[in-house]
Amino acid sequence: MQICSVCSEHLPKYRCPVCKIRYCSLGCYKRHKDFSHSTFVFAEPWSVEDLLHEDDVIDKVPLQRLQLLGQSKELRDLLCNPHLRRLLSSVDSADCKDDVMKAAMQEPLFAEFSDLCLKVVENEAKSFTPNEAGDF
Repeated sequence: MQICSVCSEHLPKYRCPVCKIRYCSLGCYKRHKDFSHSTFVFAEPWSVEDLLHEDDVIDKVPLQRLQLLGQSKELRDLLCNPHLRRLLSSVDSADCKDDVMKAAMQEPLFAEFSDLCLKVVENEAKSFTPNEAGDF
């Protein structure tokens, strides 16, 4: 069983898209990002296969929690920004999504959007407890 690479206390739910370390929360992600990626450039690209490997089920967010993103007023307000919409469109339409995503994450607005998405999903995860069937 793995533990968070940042706090070494909890089960990791997420993976850093840059260096692939596992972390458990928004707070750990921010600590890791501020400490590890302020001057760090990662040379090895990650792929869709890295993200979808069957052993990494812990990294996947259940559909019920993803649907909560659409209910966030803060996210809806942020999505009114035309620059953010262009960034999201460029990631969505890119042939090499990993390179475009890495570039987009350098944009403060895109990083704010990503952090807010994580916050919404993570905060809601604390409110729900899955039953044995995996439903909320």
